[in-house]
Amino acid sequence: MEPDIRNLLIDFGGVLVGLDRARCVDRFRQLGVDEVERLLTDYRQQGFFLQYELGTVSTDDFRAHIRGLVKDRSLTDAEIDDAWNSFLTGIPHERLSLLLELRKRYRVCLLSNTNELHWQWACVHAFPWEGHGTDDYFDRIYLSYKMHRAKPDAEMFRLVMADAGMNPAETFFIDDSAENCRAARALGVRTYTPEPHEDWSHLFRD
Repeated sequence: MEPDIRNLLIDFGGVLVGLDRARCVDRFRQLGVDEVERLLTDYRQQGFFLQYELGTVSTDDFRAHIRGLVKDRSLTDAEIDDAWNSFLTGIPHERLSLLLELRKRYRVCLLSNTNELHWQWACVHAFPWEGHGTDDYFDRIYLSYKMHRAKPDAEMFRLVMADAGMNPAETFFIDDSAENCRAARALGVRTYTPEPHEDWSHLFRD
């Protein structure tokens, strides 16, 4: 890592938490939602799912939409939530340990396109480790569903930089979407796009 880097922006899905698109698609198909594969991609949601990630529809609206897709009002909230959250596979403990170490050397912020259900699941199931909770790993947390903006929107990056007091020239962004990284580089941020399942801790080895 370059010595002039003082700030880290780190993505959530595909960088910290593992993703299993096939499992999520299969779980929704078991509920009778066949068109989920067309609506869902690994790196960017489409249609109604994108609206959910932008926070322009509520979790109750999201569940109602899923029930409407199968014309089955008997689907429970838990069935829908479990299928949706099956997209996430957890965060390796060594990655959580790395975040704690990085906070000693950098200002570390999370910047994620995510939604309320996924984030609530992560706060309960993915981040708790050895007495640590979500806020222990980051100086600030920026989520698309709360900001009503999604990467690669340049304005989202500008708002984050301004709020966190980050100089783009002193900031390093890790995101598994090349499109998102291009948007950040256009603002002067240095970036890295890890491969699927890559252990990117090598970026910080002396």
